Amino acid sequence: MSQLEIPAGFIPLPRSSPLLDLLGPIYCRGSGLQLVIGLRADGRHANGRGTVHGGVLATLADVAMGYAMAFASEPPLPLITASMTLDYLGAVQVGDWLEVQLEHSKRGRQMAFANACLQVGERVVARASAVFAVPLAA
Repeated sequence: MSQLEIPAGFIPLPRSSPLLDLLGPIYCRGSGLQLVIGLRADGRHANGRGTVHGGVLATLADVAMGYAMAFASEPPLPLITASMTLDYLGAVQVGDWLEVQLEHSKRGRQMAFANACLQVGERVVARASAVFAVPLAA
């Protein structure tokens, strides 16, 4: 696979936002709790050292966890990120294919919890944990 190819099974993420439009294209595979988000890192994502900025990783982790959990329900839940932490474990280089997927999730009536893994190939580059508020039905 060349550096610019998108891995088999990934399609453009059907849902976007102005921020994701700036970062993207963002890709996905699977749905619900099995959703995997992918991004081919390019120069727009780089920090001053030439590696992918931690804020890009945090944004993708937030999107992957939130979308996976929201769309695991019908109708989708309008989850609100209340808290998120990231442990950065390695650098992502421009040109790398980055994937984010849930490792664990649990949803209650008012709160939802998720853990995700960010990987380049088999290499784990970050782990994320988040708490989401589940809005009460109107």
